Amino acid sequence: MKYVLVTGGVVSGLGKGVTASSIGLILKACGLRVTSIKIDPYLNTDAGTMSPFEHGEVYVLDDGGEVDLDLGNYERFLDIKLTGDNNITTGKIYQAVIDKERRGDYLGKTVQVVPHITDAIQEWIECVAVIPVDGKDGPPDVCVIELGGTIGDIESMPFIEALGQFSYRVGAGNFCLIHVSLVPVLSVVGEQKTKPTQHSVRGLRSLGLTPDILACRSTTELDKNVMEKISRFCHVPVDNIITLYDVSNIWRVPLLLREQKAHEAILKVLNLKGVAREPALGEWTSRAELCDKLHEPVRVAIVGKYTGLSDAYLSVLKALVHAAVACHRKLCIDWIAASELEDETSIENPENYRSAWKLLKGANAILVPGGFGDRGVEGKILAARYARANRIPFLGICLGMQIAVIEFARSILGLPDANSTEFDPNTQNPCVIFMPEGSKTHMGGTMRLGSRRTYFQVADCKSAKLYGNQSFVDERHRHRYEVNPDMVQQLEDAGLSFTGKDESGRRMEIVELPDHPYFIGVQFHPEFKSRPGKPSGLFLGLIAAATGQLETFLKKGVPKTWGLSNGTSGLKSHRYVNGTKLANGSLDGIYCKANGIHV
Repeated sequence: MKYVLVTGGVVSGLGKGVTASSIGLILKACGLRVTSIKIDPYLNTDAGTMSPFEHGEVYVLDDGGEVDLDLGNYERFLDIKLTGDNNITTGKIYQAVIDKERRGDYLGKTVQVVPHITDAIQEWIECVAVIPVDGKDGPPDVCVIELGGTIGDIESMPFIEALGQFSYRVGAGNFCLIHVSLVPVLSVVGEQKTKPTQHSVRGLRSLGLTPDILACRSTTELDKNVMEKISRFCHVPVDNIITLYDVSNIWRVPLLLREQKAHEAILKVLNLKGVAREPALGEWTSRAELCDKLHEPVRVAIVGKYTGLSDAYLSVLKALVHAAVACHRKLCIDWIAASELEDETSIENPENYRSAWKLLKGANAILVPGGFGDRGVEGKILAARYARANRIPFLGICLGMQIAVIEFARSILGLPDANSTEFDPNTQNPCVIFMPEGSKTHMGGTMRLGSRRTYFQVADCKSAKLYGNQSFVDERHRHRYEVNPDMVQQLEDAGLSFTGKDESGRRMEIVELPDHPYFIGVQFHPEFKSRPGKPSGLFLGLIAAATGQLETFLKKGVPKTWGLSNGTSGLKSHRYVNGTKLANGSLDGIYCKANGIHV
């Protein structure tokens, strides 16, 4: 087994996750089988109880693991299926060691960070690295490990020590360390400054790790003399210094690595040059170029609670991009804080109220994503009502489906107090109820999580057609509440169609309005399984409906090229910085707008 460790220095948010994903992709393109591990030094057992404002979205895996959003990048780039164990946290490691201590496994020894915690980290990595994640038998060839945080963080120290021991244990030729650092450009002098990278590498070496390759984040390509200076002071060959400068879209990062022959440097360190081939990235290159050429826009309004941080809906954004590119459209996101659509805002802040409704009414499609808590719920219901009444393409995910049902019950069934027991425990018309198997005392890991099967009830419904006319589909879930099965008949008699249900037939999974151009709600999260070359059918349907292409897709099916066919036209490319906002509002090729704020 070969290991590639990706660390970060100077500041957080440099794009280690995208870098690690791109390294994995280029190694896979070289013919190697690749898996990934993300190490998060926080004490939480997993990401499940963390606020999206604090840490971005909670990404859900097939096995129900609630993990860091970077695992979503790994799955999308590499088209693999990871497990919850591929996300290592301090909480998991300490819990495992304490459990062993309580069982007496340490035979009375004093349990310490070294060797017990560090040994546990190394054992975890070795065990997880051999798990096949690409659907094939046998262990992968390379494991890409990303260490979260920044070198020097106090919570990372046990992992740094463990990885230093690990590199010595697996031996030269089996371990490659890539350090992502910042080379800033001071606006006053316009000069690329190397000192932050020098200090970062010095700190890394003082902790027992020596970088084999430096990936330098900068707004522009590094000057030759700057690379030579970094090489001299950091003891890294010039050929092993890569510039990760700003590019037009996120899919160009692997191409940047290939252009600078990063794969050759990695393969040389890992003694794989005679085994691997030149990276085959033809389809990936075509998709990256297509993304830059698109100019005809499609506007999607995302009505949510966490609109101040785009990472809170990262997988939704990526799924929309996949679908938009497949439909040959430039994706434009209008972020709308749900609470600003509510009547109270019209009194307290009329300017924000008018701006929010103007964005909603100007959108080609409306999407209400998942969420928790009652803040902004009434605004989401108003958004669903507007989409239903005005025949605007609509997609509701998880809570978004539930609010669509509540809105229908209020408007069509004439039940003004219809609600979810999550928001009104005493409602006389509970459209959405707490699931019987849920826990009301413990939050972590107690939801309905992971891959569950949905059976289509109507053969010719839009959702079934978008999933290729299969009889069932497996999608990932994360919810505590569900549509009240006792109200289903009443809702269906009024025109709502529950086209997808679980194996019991009592849990509603998909709801549609048959006479609407596109009005679908799903209890699961289709965004988690969307891939650049294989967009989620429901997201594809939303964009197709918003651009007048839905009937074509439903009749002919999605082309095998997934948007890489001819007939696209030119567009001036946007610039972006991995994971950070730009002055022109472009993020990963998406123009995002929320009441005048670029995110």
